[in-house]
Amino acid sequence: MAAREEIAAARRWVVKVGSALLTDDGRGLDTAMISNLVDQLAALRAAGIEVVLVSSGAVAAGMVRLGWSSRPTALHDLQAAAAVGQSGLVQSYETAFKRHDITTAQILLVHDDVLARDRYLNARGTLNTLLGFGVVPVVNENDTVVTDEIRFGDNDTLAALVANLIDADALLLLTDQQGLYSADPRSNPEATLVEVSDVNAPELDLMAGEGGSLGRGGMVTKLRAARLAARSGTETIIASGRLPDVVATVASGANTGTWLRTGKRPENARKQWLASMVQVHGSVELDDGAVKVLRDSGRSLLPVGVRGVHGDFKRGDMVSCRDGDGREIARGLVNYSAGETARIMGSASAAVEGILGYGGDAELIHRDNLILV
Repeated sequence: MAAREEIAAARRWVVKVGSALLTDDGRGLDTAMISNLVDQLAALRAAGIEVVLVSSGAVAAGMVRLGWSSRPTALHDLQAAAAVGQSGLVQSYETAFKRHDITTAQILLVHDDVLARDRYLNARGTLNTLLGFGVVPVVNENDTVVTDEIRFGDNDTLAALVANLIDADALLLLTDQQGLYSADPRSNPEATLVEVSDVNAPELDLMAGEGGSLGRGGMVTKLRAARLAARSGTETIIASGRLPDVVATVASGANTGTWLRTGKRPENARKQWLASMVQVHGSVELDDGAVKVLRDSGRSLLPVGVRGVHGDFKRGDMVSCRDGDGREIARGLVNYSAGETARIMGSASAAVEGILGYGGDAELIHRDNLILV
């Protein structure tokens, strides 16, 4: 049995790779490194594991294309470099994955896309659909229109938010360090690698260098990302992307890098996250059949089971699901506004497009976004 059983059992991974691994000492994209990484991810896919790749490197690639020898500091220059470099970055991945007959999809996100509730539903639906089609999404922050990723130079937070978004079992943060150390290994020869720890252990903050201006090898942001990913039950591993076959080694459950454990069952962690995510903005009254379906089987709530709408909610808002006596049965993130719900309630899902004049979700609230109370 693998030493890290939860990791070995993971079937949906988010793998984040940083600029330090992807750039050849500032001389542009390291195509050999990209090719090697893609070979490893393809092997993971061949084992029946779903993969989302979160990749940095657009700014570095753009600098080379523009002939810049040093990284600019002006925001618009950085955004311009990102815009120029993004196409080259995606083309490199596309070419490498094509050798394995794997289709990729470019996904550019900003943090609001996974925090704003309506956009959260859209992004989640798109990523899950792509994974269902066997596509590998290549995610990057939309550097041309936002400042956070450019200012701090990492996609760790974005990778964690994507893990939340798709209910990933595991998040692998590939860096140029072996993992998280007890102290800065560059200045303390007695520093030891933290092989495993509870993600919320307070002593990790000192180890990661919370008080330093730069942190220790970017470990501050990686620790924060691990804690963010843990909200939905995702296990995080920090490991060196320069180790041979590191992806397969980590995925096998081998004792490589630093494992930051959540200590929670994924389903329960996600429900807790959803429960605390937003306030309730309205309610829907359910017929007896819908109440029974939700209570007994935990299936999605369909429009046909709704017979009343209360409040003024928007797509993505948290709404309460109540029985005929006003008792709350469940709550969840709704796929339609209050006005739309009022129009389609009591109708079969197949009739929604005809009623609204445009296609939408078959479910009023998908079971993944539904919490029984």
